[in-house]
Order: sequence, then structure tokens, then C-alpha cells
Amino acid sequence: MIHIREARAEDFELIWPLFQQVAAAGETYGYDRDMSKQEAFRVWMALPRKTYLCEQDGQFLGTYYLKTNQAGPGSHVCNCGYMVAEAARGRGVASAMCEHSQQQAVALGYKAMQFNFVAASNEGAVRLWSKLGYDTVGRLPKAFNHPTLGLVDALVMYKWLELPV
Repeated sequence: MIHIREARAEDFELIWPLFQQVAAAGETYGYDRDMSKQEAFRVWMALPRKTYLCEQDGQFLGTYYLKTNQAGPGSHVCNCGYMVAEAARGRGVASAMCEHSQQQAVALGYKAMQFNFVAASNEGAVRLWSKLGYDTVGRLPKAFNHPTLGLVDALVMYKWLELPV
């Protein structure tokens, strides 16, 4: 059974190798490919409102963060980022983390979730987010510089979380 819990600062030792691998690949996140461990900690652990760790039988499967997307009048919309360990891919981990993140977002008072910069070449993520009810509300032509595909579009995906009364 997949277990998701709030991450503690010391959990970054588990997260860092995955973060480093994903950032270095340059295929899904707009992070510097050689980001330092200190900067990665700031981006993944310190800046977000919450960061979570996903485990199964003591094995680290992945992580996600949840943060306010914009301040002031946009503060009811949150943003999340997800990373799944290579050995755990295809096992429903991203789906479980996304569903968990939506529940946490509602509990924290958010009304919507927005993914700001989904590489259109990340077909698995686009397919999963669409399956989970996210609409593609924007397309940024050639905004993501993929290391092997070159310039690809980035998508803005959005889901209203608040249930109608």
C-alpha cells in the first residue's frame, strides 16, 4: 500500500538523488540541469507550503510539493510538482500523489490547482493529468527546450477543485 506523508527536512537526503536525476535529464522541469543541492532544497522543500514523501514498505517512491500559485487575488489557486523514482514508474504513484495533493489542497483552502509549465513532450504526464480532470487551458509555443527534441510547447493545465454547493 502506498503511503504519503509530509516530508521533513531530513527527508531531503532521500529526495535529492531523484531531484538531481530529474533536473539533470532536463526533460520535464525547467530547472537548471546542474542545480546545487542547496538550491534544490530551497526550491523543493523551503519555498513550497508543503512537501510530501511517497513510500511503500519503507521504499521511497516519489515526492511532490504544494504551493500557492500566485499571491493576492490568485492565492486560491495552488501549484504542485511531482517526481516519481524510476523504479516506481508505471505503478500508479503519480496518480496517487496527484489525488492526495488535490485532497490536501482542498484541506488547505485552495479552490483550484494549476500546472504552469508541462512539457507537451511529457506525454505520460499530460495523459494522466487529463485523465484526472485537468484541462489544457493554454499552450506556450516552443517554450520548453528539451535536450533531445529541441523546442517543444509547454502546456498550462488547470482543475477547479471546489465542489459545487
